[in-house]
Amino acid sequence: MSESGDRIAVTGTPGTGKSTATALLADEYDVIHLNDLIQDDEDLWTERDPQRGSLVADLEAIADRLGDWSGVLDSHLAHRFAVDRVVVLRCAPETLERRLRERGAPPTKVAENAEAEALDVILSEAVAEHGLDRVYEIDGTERTPQEIAAGIRDVIEGRRDPSAGEVDFTDYL
Repeated sequence: MSESGDRIAVTGTPGTGKSTATALLADEYDVIHLNDLIQDDEDLWTERDPQRGSLVADLEAIADRLGDWSGVLDSHLAHRFAVDRVVVLRCAPETLERRLRERGAPPTKVAENAEAEALDVILSEAVAEHGLDRVYEIDGTERTPQEIAAGIRDVIEGRRDPSAGEVDFTDYL
């Protein structure tokens, strides 16, 4: 991938498996775990959101910091940057709720993220920003991290067609 200079965003609602799957690709591709970068550098966020227990990212400062990068960008914000392709990891809201509770997320954050997943919030943002022809969905609900990583690899290597809109969790609502 370094030869082509491709930029691949791996995004999705928190808890869908982005960091776990992309960690499995780190021996093959340059992987940037954006949330770690933000947490480690006060210049990349503007304030703490005490209600959500999170940092408010400064997208412009992050773009400046990333500069002329290539590889895999992992974060629920990754689709907000200039990329060639976007992989949106999906997960059934009930499974997402369980994962987030196991992480110790506050109940309001668990409910907010499950609803966002059911409403396709990140998928919709990715399609609006990058177009249907550059967005790929992977439903990781019943897949292992290795299977999800293989799906991401297929997108990176051009062995998979765009697939936005194939996953539907609206029955959760």
